[in-house]
Amino acid sequence: MKVKTKTKTLTKGTKGGRGGLKGKTRGPSRRRDSGMMRKKFCRLCVEKAKSVDYKEVRKLEGYIRDRGKIVSSRISGNCAKHQRRVVEAIKKARFISLLPYVR
Repeated sequence: MKVKTKTKTLTKGTKGGRGGLKGKTRGPSRRRDSGMMRKKFCRLCVEKAKSVDYKEVRKLEGYIRDRGKIVSSRISGNCAKHQRRVVEAIKKARFISLLPYVR
């Protein structure tokens, strides 16, 4: 079934059309292969860390991807306060050459 619009003709149920989600769900009910997604938590809040030190290279490497990009808080699960401190510590460590900019 085709729907005529002013700009282009859209086909229902195909890519770019006005079809449904085709069995995919959106929102918090999205499942992984192994079951329900776990709620992410801030590892630094659990450790009750007062500060993130730029000299703790091993800890900071956990927040850097293999190409050198800093992992976002959405992926790492950090709270906003600790994510800002982690990013600041990574940038200081890079400036002093404790961490590489690119790998």
